[in-house]
Amino acid sequence: MDYEIKQVEKFKFIEVGEGEPLILLHGLFGAMSNFTGLVDYFRNHYKVIVPILPLFDLDLLHTSVGGLEKFVNKFIEHRNYTGVHLLGNSLGGHVALVHVLKHPEKIKSLILTGSSGLFENGMGDTYPKRGDYEYIKKKTELTFYDPNTASKELVDEVYEIVNVRLKAIKIIALAKSAIRNNLGEELNQIKQPTLLIWGNNDTITPPFVGREFHRLIPNSELHFIDKCGHAPMMEVPDEFNKILHKFLTKLNQPAAVA
Repeated sequence: MDYEIKQVEKFKFIEVGEGEPLILLHGLFGAMSNFTGLVDYFRNHYKVIVPILPLFDLDLLHTSVGGLEKFVNKFIEHRNYTGVHLLGNSLGGHVALVHVLKHPEKIKSLILTGSSGLFENGMGDTYPKRGDYEYIKKKTELTFYDPNTASKELVDEVYEIVNVRLKAIKIIALAKSAIRNNLGEELNQIKQPTLLIWGNNDTITPPFVGREFHRLIPNSELHFIDKCGHAPMMEVPDEFNKILHKFLTKLNQPAAVA
């Protein structure tokens, strides 16, 4: 993704396009590059914003889903975004959910794909000894239906993260925080129209998780994509964009008069 990363005070982010804000939140091993296909497409229709979440910059006490939500809230306040379409993948979806529950007033719609918040299979309870590249490669490939989607660049990024002791500790802290922070009893409070896009072959947040989100969030619609894993916006960007664009367009159409 060849976009300028802006820095305003402590916030680093991409912001391209004009119109209603569409904010994209990446996951635990995610990065801006996860959203390349999405940004390239939606920049022609919306103001697309991708903040870099401070996964490794918060102190250990605040390295949690709640700590990341506070950061997102400060970012939205600081940039004065309103009428936001908030999209999150994996841990980013979990952060988006917590934000909508705490600060619903500026959020127009919620989009979740492979979100944690109810159930997820993580990287495992413990990390292998540092330096085990093949293990990390296999774990990264499990994110996708097609293991070839896990490019060498992506595997290298994950390997670099888990090979730095403090980063590995913070990843484990975030993963444990996500497991503890189960939102099952709160999801019925969400009033925003919600779109759920799930890979039929997601092994990290399997299809039953998408169905459970759909059951618990009142104004939600659920779409499954075949031959697709945990990150549909990376693996099948064209189909993902089509579903999302249809949902957003429908939101902006005036209700039919009876």
